Amino acid sequence: MAIQGQTKEKTRIDIHEPKHYRVIMHNDDFTSMEFVVEILIDIFKKDTYEAERLMLMVHESGRAAVGTYPYDIAATKVNNALARAKTEGFPFRMTLEEDK
Repeated sequence: MAIQGQTKEKTRIDIHEPKHYRVIMHNDDFTSMEFVVEILIDIFKKDTYEAERLMLMVHESGRAAVGTYPYDIAATKVNNALARAKTEGFPFRMTLEEDK
């Protein structure tokens, strides 16, 4: 039984999954295939077979998606890979695309 003058407050909480982003690796004529495989194993945690398969996709198609992650994780992985490429002297290129 409600007492006159009291109000009940409803709180609605909407929880949304974070947007995910695809990490796209681009081919170039200078970055070694071995380096690309190392990045895929060390930073993207691919096994050797998957890393070699993705490297060949990048090489043959010009680009390939190598993983899908929430933005912060995707950006961190890309930044780590690009920093390593810079220290090795490779013009390696990666981009992020929103996953739909």
